Amino acid sequence: MNNPYVDDKVVHFGFSLGMNMMSFGVIDSEEQIDGEIYHVRVSRLIPGFQVGFITDVRLCRYLNLRFTPGLEFSSRTLQYKAESGKAVKTSNYGDTQDILAIPITIPLYLKFSAEREKNYRPYVIAGGGINYNVSRDREKPVLLNGLDYFVSVGVGIDLYLRWFKLCPEIKYQIGFANLLCPVDDRPEVAKQDMFYTQAISRLNSQMISIVFNFE
Repeated sequence: MNNPYVDDKVVHFGFSLGMNMMSFGVIDSEEQIDGEIYHVRVSRLIPGFQVGFITDVRLCRYLNLRFTPGLEFSSRTLQYKAESGKAVKTSNYGDTQDILAIPITIPLYLKFSAEREKNYRPYVIAGGGINYNVSRDREKPVLLNGLDYFVSVGVGIDLYLRWFKLCPEIKYQIGFANLLCPVDDRPEVAKQDMFYTQAISRLNSQMISIVFNFE
């Protein structure tokens, strides 16, 4: 059995590397804009990556408290279609908007572990936190608010290797803040491009990630 006493430590540290797929929950505004109503959907997800640090506090034999701040990189594409079927009005960007996000994430989790079996131990994880997006481009028609808050759940397994634990983990995250920044107070956006924001009532963040923790 590798590292038989590693789980007895009150506090231990580590780092994480992972891949993610970010998306949006989109609610259309149903607002008439120059005689047209536009429908918006996420048409393309671009795989991103993330890095983070781990601080783990042992609460009892089966329960740990985890603080895992990190940095995430990803992109999403919004596609716009007119309800009438006509081509999207002439603008500087066509019928899509690429949304880059680089949030600093500050989460807190509870990790519920099963009994260890030889060199593996499955677990579930649940928690929440806040994100702050550091990649806001005010020149684009769709601007995301900087602050988001979220809940997250996931499953994983501790693999006990000779010198450390490798913990692959799958998590789903959903945000609750409306990330859409109103366009009315943004004079830098050209008038013909305002419909990209006006067509949307609400944007909520969604993400699925595969993370490898090294502890």
